[in-house]
Amino acid sequence: MDCLVVGAGVVGLATARALALAGREVVIAEAAEGIGTQTSARNSEVIHAGIYYPPGSLKARVCVEGRKRLYDYLRERGVPHRACGKLIVGTHAGQRPALETIAARAEASGVGSLRWVDAAEARELEPEVTCEIALFSPETGVVDSHALMLSLLGECEAAGGSLALNTPITAWRREGEGFSVDFGGADPATYTVKTVVNAAGHGAPRLLSRLEGFPAEEVPKQSFAKGNYFSLLGKQPFRHLVYPVPEQAGLGIHATIDMAGRVKFGPDVQWVEDDQDLVVDPARAESFYAAIRTYWPGLPDGALVADYAGVRPKLHGPGEPMPDFRIDGPAIHGVPGLVNLLGIESPGLTSSLAIADLVVEGLAS
Repeated sequence: MDCLVVGAGVVGLATARALALAGREVVIAEAAEGIGTQTSARNSEVIHAGIYYPPGSLKARVCVEGRKRLYDYLRERGVPHRACGKLIVGTHAGQRPALETIAARAEASGVGSLRWVDAAEARELEPEVTCEIALFSPETGVVDSHALMLSLLGECEAAGGSLALNTPITAWRREGEGFSVDFGGADPATYTVKTVVNAAGHGAPRLLSRLEGFPAEEVPKQSFAKGNYFSLLGKQPFRHLVYPVPEQAGLGIHATIDMAGRVKFGPDVQWVEDDQDLVVDPARAESFYAAIRTYWPGLPDGALVADYAGVRPKLHGPGEPMPDFRIDGPAIHGVPGLVNLLGIESPGLTSSLAIADLVVEGLAS
């Protein structure tokens, strides 16, 4: 094989597409039975504007550039999406400094559309929302993530790429100028591969730890933050996304709207040991009611129903600062022909096309 991309989530698919369009012979290996079954399918499906991240960070750069690229891509191909905008609400005066920090970061990162709204204008935008002050982001939107992934896969295959499902990697090692890779599944086999892009999401550090001879101390420690979602019964109250002021490990329990107009709330942050722990405990609704009612006091009792959960592949644990995205190429780890995509959580979906370009550029240099 010329180029192996491990992982068929949105970032892996975008990267495989970009490599195929650049003339590389690409195979995507996915351990699961379908594309995008983990983080890419278990999130808020939000197109982020790029307002939360430290200016100059990789996360800020790929989010801002990726958002522009993604909207163009979605419009040109007719992939379902909606630039509905969102409110980030401050429910008391003490939250204004945090909102000011968000506004300053957004401006420094090149997001010029964010604007302040007072309580009266916030009520005009969302009559059900109660707040003292808010920021409005018109460039935030939502996308049908599965339709996006199907589009990326289709373009990769049209350019000569191929997808192998139910194909885990059991072991791999350096061999000559490339790698010898052992594939499991129904038909185990070993292939020689020139280039490997590790886009395995949750499994990226585990995959790296299986590379024979790779220093164990260079494999990042991974933590898993489960995010639970609850859907809303009855009348749908919002036309825009509604976010609280962010918390340490996430963006808070926010209200998002899917392409059918249905409102769901989440994710919260639940640190777990098992990245396959995807069952939502209905008892967590109690904390959801309390959090949501800070900005939507009219939430009726009994209106929340346990829906789905996703797990963020984090490179930090509880109480630790949130690190940047990592796109580790040979200049960082010293292994020719290998790129590791590590800690690619939110805003990975928004950033996927920009991340893909960086991978292609890094392998070409």
